[in-house]
Amino acid sequence: MSEILNQLYATIASRKTNAPPDSYTARLFAAGENEIVKKIGEEAIEVIVAAKGQSDERVVSEMADLMYHALVLLAARGIAWRAVEAELARRFR
Repeated sequence: MSEILNQLYATIASRKTNAPPDSYTARLFAAGENEIVKKIGEEAIEVIVAAKGQSDERVVSEMADLMYHALVLLAARGIAWRAVEAELARRFR
Protein backbone atom coordinates (compact mmCIF):
# COMPACT_ATOMS: atom_id res chain seq x y z
CA MET A 1 0.00 0.00 0.00
CA SER A 2 0.90 3.60 -0.18
CA GLU A 3 3.64 5.00 2.01
CA ILE A 4 1.29 7.90 2.78
CA LEU A 5 -1.03 5.51 4.64
CA ASN A 6 1.87 4.29 6.74
CA GLN A 7 2.91 7.87 7.50
CA LEU A 8 -0.65 8.91 8.27
CA TYR A 9 -1.14 5.93 10.57
CA ALA A 10 2.10 6.75 12.42
CA THR A 11 0.97 10.35 12.92
CA ILE A 12 -2.48 9.24 14.10
CA ALA A 13 -1.00 6.69 16.50
CA SER A 14 1.34 9.32 17.94
CA ARG A 15 -1.68 11.45 18.86
CA LYS A 16 -2.71 8.80 21.41
CA THR A 17 0.29 9.60 23.59
CA ASN A 18 1.17 13.08 22.37
CA ALA A 19 -2.15 14.89 22.25
CA PRO A 20 -1.77 18.49 21.11
CA PRO A 21 -4.76 20.52 22.35
CA ASP A 22 -5.70 21.63 18.83
CA SER A 23 -5.56 18.10 17.35
CA TYR A 24 -8.82 16.72 15.93
CA THR A 25 -7.32 13.23 16.15
CA ALA A 26 -6.52 13.67 19.83
CA ARG A 27 -10.08 14.85 20.44
CA LEU A 28 -11.41 11.72 18.73
CA PHE A 29 -9.26 9.51 20.96
CA ALA A 30 -10.48 11.40 24.03
CA ALA A 31 -14.11 10.99 22.92
CA GLY A 32 -13.67 7.23 22.77
CA GLU A 33 -14.38 4.34 20.45
CA ASN A 34 -18.13 4.99 20.19
CA GLU A 35 -17.47 8.44 18.73
CA ILE A 36 -14.83 7.06 16.36
CA VAL A 37 -17.14 4.37 14.97
CA LYS A 38 -19.94 6.93 14.69
CA LYS A 39 -17.65 9.05 12.51
CA ILE A 40 -16.81 6.00 10.37
CA GLY A 41 -20.53 5.41 9.83
CA GLU A 42 -21.11 9.04 8.89
CA GLU A 43 -18.20 9.02 6.46
CA ALA A 44 -19.33 5.72 4.89
CA ILE A 45 -22.75 7.23 4.23
CA GLU A 46 -21.11 10.32 2.72
CA VAL A 47 -19.08 8.07 0.38
CA ILE A 48 -22.27 6.37 -0.76
CA VAL A 49 -24.08 9.67 -1.31
CA ALA A 50 -21.12 11.04 -3.26
CA ALA A 51 -20.91 7.89 -5.39
CA LYS A 52 -24.59 8.06 -6.25
CA GLY A 53 -24.72 11.55 -7.63
CA GLN A 54 -21.71 13.72 -7.03
CA SER A 55 -18.41 14.30 -8.75
CA ASP A 56 -15.43 11.98 -8.72
CA GLU A 57 -13.57 14.64 -6.74
CA ARG A 58 -16.23 14.47 -4.04
CA VAL A 59 -15.99 10.66 -3.95
CA VAL A 60 -12.22 10.93 -3.51
CA SER A 61 -12.61 13.52 -0.74
CA GLU A 62 -15.16 11.46 1.16
CA MET A 63 -13.14 8.27 0.69
CA ALA A 64 -10.11 10.04 2.18
CA ASP A 65 -12.23 11.01 5.20
CA LEU A 66 -13.40 7.41 5.59
CA MET A 67 -9.86 6.04 5.38
CA TYR A 68 -8.63 8.57 7.94
CA HIS A 69 -11.32 7.63 10.44
CA ALA A 70 -10.70 3.92 9.84
CA LEU A 71 -7.03 4.48 10.67
CA VAL A 72 -8.06 6.30 13.85
CA LEU A 73 -10.10 3.25 14.89
CA LEU A 74 -7.18 0.93 14.22
CA ALA A 75 -4.86 3.11 16.28
CA ALA A 76 -7.41 3.39 19.09
CA ARG A 77 -7.54 -0.40 19.30
CA GLY A 78 -3.78 -0.78 19.01
CA ILE A 79 -4.04 -2.56 15.67
CA ALA A 80 -1.15 -1.78 13.35
CA TRP A 81 -1.93 -0.67 9.80
CA ARG A 82 0.47 -3.40 8.70
CA ALA A 83 -2.01 -5.99 10.00
CA VAL A 84 -4.56 -4.71 7.48
CA GLU A 85 -1.94 -4.71 4.73
CA ALA A 86 -1.06 -8.31 5.62
CA GLU A 87 -4.72 -9.34 5.48
CA LEU A 88 -5.17 -7.69 2.09
CA ALA A 89 -2.03 -9.43 0.81
CA ARG A 90 -3.32 -12.77 2.12
CA ARG A 91 -6.62 -12.27 0.31
CA PHE A 92 -4.93 -11.22 -2.91
CA ARG A 93 -2.87 -14.39 -3.13
